[in-house]
Amino acid sequence: MAHIRVETELAAGVEEVWEDICDIASHVEWMHDAESIVFTSDQRQGFGTTFDCLTKIGPIRLTDRMEITEWTDQEAIGVRHVGLVTGEGRFTLTATGDNRTRFVWAETLHFPWWLGGRIGSWFGKPILRRVWRRNLQLLQARF
Repeated sequence: MAHIRVETELAAGVEEVWEDICDIASHVEWMHDAESIVFTSDQRQGFGTTFDCLTKIGPIRLTDRMEITEWTDQEAIGVRHVGLVTGEGRFTLTATGDNRTRFVWAETLHFPWWLGGRIGSWFGKPILRRVWRRNLQLLQARF
């Protein structure tokens, strides 16, 4: 199991950041590892939305199946990973001052045996942390 947490401060208010991140389809614009998102539910936002995210990190390419399990406007989006990689993740937004927002991305992931299981998660954790920090730099550039 890999517990990963990254965060950044964005030069925008919570409302503006929320307007951007609540558009799930746009996540491919700032998540370097997310190649495409295909919705598998009729809805594209909110609790219960489901989608497949084609994910690529180095030579590894897989479909990450997700379901939104938490949706609190301008505060948090939670997901459950139900594909080959399982676990839970959460974005949280917190106002930190005049027109600034702390964005926290936390995940707990379980890797399948063919990705090394527990050993794979031990090796994968620093790689994912590095990829997600880069993603947050791309998110910062949007504001």
